[in-house]
Amino acid sequence: MLSRDAMPTFTAFTTLADQTKANALGEAMERLNPEPTGVGVFEIEDGSGRFEISGYFIEPPDQAGLALLAAAFDAKPFVVSELPETDWVAHVRRELSPVRAGRFFLYGSHDADKVPGDVVPLLIDAAMAFGTGHHGTTKGCLIALDRLADGGFSGATVADIGCGTAVLAMAASRIWPDARIIASDIDEIAIETAKANLGFNNIPGQVECLVAAGFAHDRLRAAAPYDLVFANILKTPLLELAPDMAETTRDGGYVILSGILNHQAEEVISAYVDRGFLLNDHDRLGDWSTLTLQKHRG
Repeated sequence: MLSRDAMPTFTAFTTLADQTKANALGEAMERLNPEPTGVGVFEIEDGSGRFEISGYFIEPPDQAGLALLAAAFDAKPFVVSELPETDWVAHVRRELSPVRAGRFFLYGSHDADKVPGDVVPLLIDAAMAFGTGHHGTTKGCLIALDRLADGGFSGATVADIGCGTAVLAMAASRIWPDARIIASDIDEIAIETAKANLGFNNIPGQVECLVAAGFAHDRLRAAAPYDLVFANILKTPLLELAPDMAETTRDGGYVILSGILNHQAEEVISAYVDRGFLLNDHDRLGDWSTLTLQKHRG
């Protein structure tokens, strides 16, 4: 059995000359089973006007499904490769430097001596879960949280949907120590990682961790309505969650959404505006957008 520190990684990529089709193919890849851990659509910088569509997997991808998608979008056949097994934890510890996002400072235990005195520190050790703070989506959510807090907002009830390492739940717990916070993820490994990180940061009691898809858990429903909901996932599940977000967010409460490519943001904004939210802020970090929306007061 492979350890979590040494795990296979699979890539699948193809190319297209049509940007609209390339974006649509990237979105369609998100619905594959097994799901990719990430999908990217990038223009190839060789003057050809072509776009590369790439997916990353921790299980062998469905090659028949990929072939159907390539044919449906007039793309070249996907090239699927298995990368060598790598001790990703050791690699991440070597390569990832601390990150500052507003008042928050994310660091690994190997960088404990680099924590400044004027920050809210969050210890995130490398593991098989998304959310080290280096990605534009996680950093964008932390910046959005920092802005809300600077504006005087205080959350008494908070949900972190698709929590990964639970860095967002932990950030909220650091600035609102009396808040009731639930962190959930569909991935059991992510929840194990979240619980470990809570222990590293000496805040295991304040944040409740659950395995759940979206809001499909009795505890998540019972704790509603929420003052603040984080959802740093992907565009398609964000669209699917819009009705539940509207139902479980308190009037005047906020949602912070990310995992959205810049060109996808308007579609997500529109879906949430239709459910009674107003856009407060739209942060762009590289290719990624983070949206802060407030629910209309009744």
